[in-house]
Amino acid sequence: MKKLLNQAYKDRHPYLFIAPAVILLTVFSIIPIIIAFVISFTDLDLKGLADWSNINFIGFENYLGLVEDDTFITSLLNTAFYVCIGVPLVIISSLSIALLLNYGSNMLFSVFRSVYYMPSITNIIAVAVIWGYLYNTEYGLFNFLLSIVNVDNIPWLEERTIAKISLIILAVWKGIGINMIIFLAALQGIPRSYYEAAEMDGANRLQMLFNVTLPLLRYATFFVTVTTLIGWMQFFEEPFVMTDGGPLDGTISIALFIYKEGFQYSQFGYAAAGSFVLFILIIIMTLFQFKLRKSDTEY
Repeated sequence: MKKLLNQAYKDRHPYLFIAPAVILLTVFSIIPIIIAFVISFTDLDLKGLADWSNINFIGFENYLGLVEDDTFITSLLNTAFYVCIGVPLVIISSLSIALLLNYGSNMLFSVFRSVYYMPSITNIIAVAVIWGYLYNTEYGLFNFLLSIVNVDNIPWLEERTIAKISLIILAVWKGIGINMIIFLAALQGIPRSYYEAAEMDGANRLQMLFNVTLPLLRYATFFVTVTTLIGWMQFFEEPFVMTDGGPLDGTISIALFIYKEGFQYSQFGYAAAGSFVLFILIIIMTLFQFKLRKSDTEY
């Protein structure tokens, strides 16, 4: 018995190290998720917060209401639009920039790394103010440049489809930096011997890219794809700051819909139901990505 107690005492150290993370995860993630799940089956609003006796259990009524809510359906379609266009653009752009920056290590390339990374750590409010001027229909820089080549002014944030594309451009510009760093780190981890062997076999740069570089980036690409997909499914900051979901709900996302229902209209139960629909969609898409992932191959 004493031996078992001594062994348990010695094995406590790993649990002490992970305890702070487990406590934070439990208090700020797991418990709120459980509470939100319970709230999604109620009609909780401001009156319910003031007096819990005003809270009624309504079953799946919130979820059924979402199916019949045109604004929620629009937010689903808008989010799908953001994901289908934004995710590939971010991945391709960040990978392309990382490949270009990986060819050099002098001061100029270091400066460009900083330049491409800076937007990802810039405050979204400051970014929105600057891009708001760029997108201004009458006096914006983009329309001024287009006027030089005799192109009419484009309503960047005033037409539904164009507004969505405008937000995607902004989000791609802001999101390239972190993924570029991930790809760059993966590229610099590829042993030079693989390229030397490919050169000895007569491979050119394009062949080495598709047969050496890209296959060896499969783990980084998978990680970037999953995290980028999850981030774009929670697309919130750009439409919230730039358009507030307009015009005519043309840019509203699921995350913005949830925010409005919960914090503007105080329909906390309805918003919680919307958040769990988003939660389920994220899980489904993430599992789908794992399913598509090819079996591990050793190189």
